[in-house]
Amino acid sequence: MTMRYKTRRRLSLLVLVLGVPAYIVVAVSLIALFDRPPFWVELLVYIGLGVLWIIPLKPLFLGVGQPDPDDKT
Repeated sequence: MTMRYKTRRRLSLLVLVLGVPAYIVVAVSLIALFDRPPFWVELLVYIGLGVLWIIPLKPLFLGVGQPDPDDKT
């Protein structure tokens, strides 16, 4: 089942406004649970977590910046 363009667009905005900041807080809190690792390890973890969130959400963001394909005008 595919979502309509407007639904995907609204949901992607919701993810960017609420989901990404929440994900950042969770990622920083997760790193804070452990002793401070070396800088390069911490950097790799943040880069990995920064890429990891988009993998399941990629289909949601595809084509959102394009004109509405359902628009009849």
